[in-house]
Amino acid sequence: MPAVQLKNNGKLYSKLLFTITLCIVLTLMVSSLFNFFTYMQIDLKKAYQSDVSNLTQTSKEVISMTESAQSLSFQIYRTFSVSKLMFYNDPNIYDVTAAMNELNNYLNSMPFIESIYVYNSANGLFYTASRQAEGGTFNKEELADKGILDILDNYQEYRPFTPIPRTYKTVNLTGEQLTKAYTYLGYDAIGRTQTINSAVIINISSAWINKDIGVNKSDSEGKSYILDNQNLLLSGDTLLPKKLSNEDNRIINEKIKNKESGYVVADFDGKKSLISYTSPDSLDWQYVRVTPYKHVTKAIYSIRNTTIMIAVIILAIGLFISWLLSRMLYRPIHQIMNKMNILETEKRNSSYTIRQNMLRSLIQGSQSLQTNAQLQKLMVSGITFDFHARYRVVLLKIDELAALKQNRGDDLHVYKFAIMNIASEIAHNDYRVETVDMDADYVIMLLGRPDESDELDDEMLRDMLAKIQRSSLDFLKIGLSITYSPEAFQAQQLSTHYKLVKEASQHRLFYGLGSLINGQDIIALKSKEYIFPADKERKLTDALMTSKTEEAKKLFAEIVQETAQYPIHVVQLAISHLTMTVNNILFTIQKNNSLDVEASLSIHIPTPDHFETINELNEVFFSLFDDIQMKLSMKRSTKQGDLIRKINDLIQKEYANPNLSLNWIADELDMSSIYLSRVYKQQTLATIVDVINNVRMERAKEHLENTDLSIVDIAVKSGYTSSSYFHRMFKKSFGVTPSDYRKTKLG
Repeated sequence: MPAVQLKNNGKLYSKLLFTITLCIVLTLMVSSLFNFFTYMQIDLKKAYQSDVSNLTQTSKEVISMTESAQSLSFQIYRTFSVSKLMFYNDPNIYDVTAAMNELNNYLNSMPFIESIYVYNSANGLFYTASRQAEGGTFNKEELADKGILDILDNYQEYRPFTPIPRTYKTVNLTGEQLTKAYTYLGYDAIGRTQTINSAVIINISSAWINKDIGVNKSDSEGKSYILDNQNLLLSGDTLLPKKLSNEDNRIINEKIKNKESGYVVADFDGKKSLISYTSPDSLDWQYVRVTPYKHVTKAIYSIRNTTIMIAVIILAIGLFISWLLSRMLYRPIHQIMNKMNILETEKRNSSYTIRQNMLRSLIQGSQSLQTNAQLQKLMVSGITFDFHARYRVVLLKIDELAALKQNRGDDLHVYKFAIMNIASEIAHNDYRVETVDMDADYVIMLLGRPDESDELDDEMLRDMLAKIQRSSLDFLKIGLSITYSPEAFQAQQLSTHYKLVKEASQHRLFYGLGSLINGQDIIALKSKEYIFPADKERKLTDALMTSKTEEAKKLFAEIVQETAQYPIHVVQLAISHLTMTVNNILFTIQKNNSLDVEASLSIHIPTPDHFETINELNEVFFSLFDDIQMKLSMKRSTKQGDLIRKINDLIQKEYANPNLSLNWIADELDMSSIYLSRVYKQQTLATIVDVINNVRMERAKEHLENTDLSIVDIAVKSGYTSSSYFHRMFKKSFGVTPSDYRKTKLG
């Protein structure tokens, strides 16, 4: 049984256990998802029912309070003492006191009443009884509740005995405070002017009515509102109108106003919320409850997260158990599979090695294909290449091999195998392909024509080989120089064409890295006869002997480049000849100048096939030429330094000699006076004559300062035969005569 099949069978246990675990987790997740959405709807409905129950109770409370306020208003109108306040322009103090007592009695008997106002339009007075503020008689300017004046001025906008939610200001002994109440207005407006003659205003505390809509809850748990018959959305806490955005207005008008009780889930006041609302009541009021969606669904989301966590834990544990059990159940199969893999690998490697060795022997010519038995042996080895049809030999040579070995030398065989794969992959579309690793810096590729067509394939071949070069550079970062042979027709031509491309590939020296060389072009070079340029060799020798390094480099490069049009053995002979010539020049220079030129007689220049480009070859020789020039320069510099020291020593020693001069020194040193003068000037930037005069003047100064000799004697001791010439030279050098100089020094 193949190892792959065993491996697949071995995975059966792990797949089975993994599938069971996955099914459990998916079932849990799907059921949890279904339950999540179901419970979500249940939770929303439950929250809606709770909110609507409270809101409906509040609606009933408001209607009940409305009936109570209406009854109270009618009773106050029928109370004789109070009616005097409404209809008499100037009731006496007794009537006012009696009426105020009646109002306070009503206030004390009904704890839900915040305050009662009785208004007489004829005298413009308000008679008030208040639970928190001061009661009494007030005109419009004195009354603290200015809001009631606006209501009375616009009473037509309000239906009689319809509650008016509002917040107003009251004044007591502790100061001002805000009171939240529902105001009920009963009035008498008989007459053509339709102005209020009298009115009874009852303010009922909002706390009594709103106790069921949760006014004491925090904003995070929700907020209640009243949508009144004036199309205002009033806060259940403050009874103040809420400022709505355009989107909030749209939700109120389209989904809530005048609708049957229900709920919607929408963004309100910038937050996703559950909005519960009641149907319009007898007052045309609706009650709205806005609860943050997160608050409603907090418990459901907690259950969902817990379920997901449980599912993840089950999945993790299931996977671990699946892996553990599959290893335990699969262990015997795993052992068998390992053995099968080893056997398959050994068989594959052995087959590959046999094929490579056989192809390598055929290419190198150590084995031939002449009998049917030999062809059958190829077939048994898996080699199906047809050597009796048209084929070519292609040599793929690695560029910059030294750098590759230094950086990736351990993996060189891997890279060569990759190059063979790339070449085979690209070439197999157009040719029958075999690749062979030649255990060197190159790979051989055999390309067989798939048909017997006589059409030339040079252009297609060069395009394909260029593609191989690009692919190797892109994927492996390895450059290739490729040489291909002419087409062969017989198996016996294989080794001959291999030798041809191997020799032709050495012309990469001139073609350069990444070149594409046609072996046929190199064959044509063999017909040319090469004559070594002896005249350029002599000029090269003269240039090196005379330190003309740049000229020598130019001549050497020309000689080498001329060999590019000849077979590679001509290049090798020419370079060997040049190597011997340079060795002879080095020997002569060393002998004449006592130089220690590195590797002078034992200089070794590698063969041309060692160099990948002509520049590498030139650099080796050019470096040698530069070394010669540098050491010759150093030698010349040392000789000239010794000569300057000898001249200076003679001047210091013979300064008193009247014959001391440039010619005298030249005679002493047996050298040309012109040469001496030029070298001395180059090295010291001074002439010999000037140095002689300077030394003589310094000695004259010493004699003038330290001796009592006469000026004439001092002139003689300083090398001057004429005292007048001495006087003239001394004054020219120091600006004073010798006598004046002595007087100045001796003081």
